[in-house]
Amino acid sequence: MRDVRLYKQSNRPSLPPLTQSQSNPFSSSVKTRTIMAQVSLSLLLVSIIVYAAGTGRVESSSPTDFIKASCGVTRYPAVCVESLSVYANAIQQSPRQLAQAALQVSLGRARSATAFVSKMTRLRGLKGRQYQAVKDCVDNLGDSVDRISRSIHELGQINRGASQDFMWHMSNVQTWVSAALTDENTCMDGFAGHGMDGHVKTAIRGKILNVAQVTSNALALLNRFASGHQAAAVHKP
Repeated sequence: MRDVRLYKQSNRPSLPPLTQSQSNPFSSSVKTRTIMAQVSLSLLLVSIIVYAAGTGRVESSSPTDFIKASCGVTRYPAVCVESLSVYANAIQQSPRQLAQAALQVSLGRARSATAFVSKMTRLRGLKGRQYQAVKDCVDNLGDSVDRISRSIHELGQINRGASQDFMWHMSNVQTWVSAALTDENTCMDGFAGHGMDGHVKTAIRGKILNVAQVTSNALALLNRFASGHQAAAVHKP
């Protein structure tokens, strides 16, 4: 009988050895969850990068970078960066401070141009159309200085919390800066044609051109500031 029992045991079919995953039924599911978590995290990071690139909402790394990026919306970006970089510490990354600084630059150069052109009225030999063009230019620049000054004051009155008040004040600022730019262009137009003295024409037009460029840039940055405020108000919960 003993031999029979041994025979039966020796003929019992042998089972293959258990693998590591079979010996631990939870190991496979843990690995699966880990892989899925890694894939989900990767997709999330990719989505964030794509969204940021598409909306352009990645913050600039420095105030100077912010100024350079913002000046991209202006008609004269090189002039914009050159004139505003010195105010980087005050501007930081504030569209409001950027617009304020741009207006201050415009005002300073408009005043300088006014003083320069006023001296031209005392030049000997100026008469007729030339004298009248210089005199009209002084008047136009005076109006430009006045409008930019009012714009700076008006921008300072804007209440960030009230959307209606913001747009009312901003509309005034945009209107006055646009009118100031028209004054500056009118001054340059007065020296068009061949009947004007070459030296006077070149000197005045060169001075006014720079004023018109910074004023144009200021208007573009104001429009950008206003658009950003409107967009934020729309998305505010």
